[in-house]
Amino acid sequence: MTTYFRPLPRSEVTRPKDAQPLAGGPLWFSDAVALRRDAAPEVIPAKEIPDDIVARLTASRAPVAGLDMSDVTVMGILNVTPDSFSDGGRYLDPEAAVAQARHMISEGAGLIDIGGESTRPGAATVPSEEEIRRVAGPIAALAEGLDVPISIDTRKASVAGAALTAGAAIVNDVSGFTHDPALAELCANHAVPVCVMHAQGDPQTMQNDPRYDDVRLDVYDFLSDRINALEAAGIARERIIVDPGIGFGKTIDHNLMLLSDMSLFHGLGCPILLGASRKRFIGTITGADAADRRVMGSVAVALHAAAQGVQIMRVHDVDETRQALAMWQAIVRGHG
Repeated sequence: MTTYFRPLPRSEVTRPKDAQPLAGGPLWFSDAVALRRDAAPEVIPAKEIPDDIVARLTASRAPVAGLDMSDVTVMGILNVTPDSFSDGGRYLDPEAAVAQARHMISEGAGLIDIGGESTRPGAATVPSEEEIRRVAGPIAALAEGLDVPISIDTRKASVAGAALTAGAAIVNDVSGFTHDPALAELCANHAVPVCVMHAQGDPQTMQNDPRYDDVRLDVYDFLSDRINALEAAGIARERIIVDPGIGFGKTIDHNLMLLSDMSLFHGLGCPILLGASRKRFIGTITGADAADRRVMGSVAVALHAAAQGVQIMRVHDVDETRQALAMWQAIVRGHG
């Protein structure tokens, strides 16, 4: 039976001699939780973790599109759609989309994620031609003269191809590269970084009674399998980002368990992206019914994720998240 290892991250400046760096960043660990499907969790010293797993847990992550993965990057969300759950229709006009992207960059976004197809629960598939029409113009306008990379949020090879031609630098697929078989080959041919996300089902069905044997280990196994498939397609592991897919085919308890044990996913040897901003489970827990009232809950999730070593925070509220992270980082590092 497979054993999984979740490091227990710590941030104190003074470290014990046996401390191990977490993913080459400022956090460290000297203990881990050993997880098995057939046994209770067990806290063990880091020296008992197999060498190959330690190597993946500790190795510095390669830069992604020029971004330093030893630090936390804030990814600003830009939905050029009429029906996204938080800001549907607000940035459908290309000029409004470009203005919003520039605003998020001025607030501290180090990466902009542009999507032309809503993936909220119940959303219908958008024809490729319409998705391209929505995203190509804003990407082309933003790519000129900006040193902030652009990510295209799509499941389709044709859309990703048009976005890369327009100037996108990363492909972010919420289907984990299972929706369109041509997408992985396209990304390999362009040698671009990719983000592979876990989702149970598609947007139309994913919240219809999602179930897992163990959500943490099931998501880990899915991501591990998809990394292997992407490597076989010609995409090097150092160009792969993983996303556990908060809210994509998960109940509140599933989401909370994944967030609690987020450091587990460092064992995949890839940077971790977290996209929990303004999602329904935050509103359910906090009582904030409207999506734009879930800012503080979203920031709390981002701070917890940073303390777990997550490298990329995909958020709607860039300035609020950046401020909170700046304070957390100053405290962790002992200086401003």
